[in-house]
Amino acid sequence: MTTITIIGGGLAGLTAAISGAEQGASVVLHEAHAEPGGRARTTDGPYRANDGAHAFYADGAPWRWLKKRGLVQPFHAIRPASLARLYFRGDGDLGHLPPAPLLRAILLSRRHRAPVDLPFRDWATDRFGEAAAEAVIGLLGPATYFHDPGVLSAAFCQERLHRVAALSYPVTRYPRGGWATMVGNMRRRAEELGVRIETGSRVTELPEDGPVIVATSLDSARGLLDDPSLTWESGRAACRDVALRARPGDAFLVFDLVERSLIEDFSAADATLAPAGHSLVQGFVPARPGESKADALRRLDRAFDRAFPDWRSRTVWERDQLSHHRTGALDLPGRTWRDRPAVSRGDGRFLAGDSVAAPGMLAEVSITSALRAAELAVSLARRVRTGSPGRSAS
Repeated sequence: MTTITIIGGGLAGLTAAISGAEQGASVVLHEAHAEPGGRARTTDGPYRANDGAHAFYADGAPWRWLKKRGLVQPFHAIRPASLARLYFRGDGDLGHLPPAPLLRAILLSRRHRAPVDLPFRDWATDRFGEAAAEAVIGLLGPATYFHDPGVLSAAFCQERLHRVAALSYPVTRYPRGGWATMVGNMRRRAEELGVRIETGSRVTELPEDGPVIVATSLDSARGLLDDPSLTWESGRAACRDVALRARPGDAFLVFDLVERSLIEDFSAADATLAPAGHSLVQGFVPARPGESKADALRRLDRAFDRAFPDWRSRTVWERDQLSHHRTGALDLPGRTWRDRPAVSRGDGRFLAGDSVAAPGMLAEVSITSALRAAELAVSLARRVRTGSPGRSAS
């Protein structure tokens, strides 16, 4: 079969490589960095912090695809005891229960189907009242990495609300050792299937022979495909990782609905992320338009002050970062995932990533679009091999 070339060794590129090889294709993957992983990276020990808040939803098809192949094993779920250390902040101090307006909106939202063409704030205010709408917007800030989810499509926000605030035991799952462990599993699986992975290989021009899957950011894909239309709305967020000397009763998860921030003790689900007696805590907050990294981090620090009043004196390690257009696709009113840049670009070129036309949340979009890109690329490679007419796929 004609070789399939994949540009980018992140989650989308590795998924496409594994899927293509499983279907019998010859695959070569080019990764510009020394190691694959893309945004799915984890710091070296002793504190293993992910680049951003990484978790999977076990109720989605992408998780089932990974799990079936053993790519996320072992993994951890939220421990029941940790739920006793879940906090919310509404208009007042931290509390264990969601504010009444938020709880009301979560329950009532399931009785309605949100429209695509209205902003979430308008639709939710009309259905549940202003206080409830703003509480949901505060909850969805960290779930979308966007400073004001209220301006996004009501249907887009409702789907995320139902996933984040599922009326059941939390379905979030955490690969043990951070996402770097999962990336290592994916790389081994790809190589076992015969995929040739070339690291330190920066591609500036696409090969002319055989199907090509571009599994990079849209910024990079625009240049590679010479297509200025490859743009989409995405979030921008400040993140702070801190390792604390652990203390009994510390918060596990804190939703600050006012700052629209989230703080989570990731070591509560996976003790391998920090040495014994320490906790690895990550907080992030969407940055406002024009807001500097320093100003966004100051707002996040205020949330840390409420969650861990003495966190500064207990900190033994920390780092901070600002992500820009690296947080997944956001759909404005009148748009759905089907309106995003299509997987098939014509002439044997395909696109995969977290801002491509595929359903799901965050990393799920990368996996789903990569599986579709691999399917189309393999089909095209077979036609080229057999001399069948037609080079494009849709």
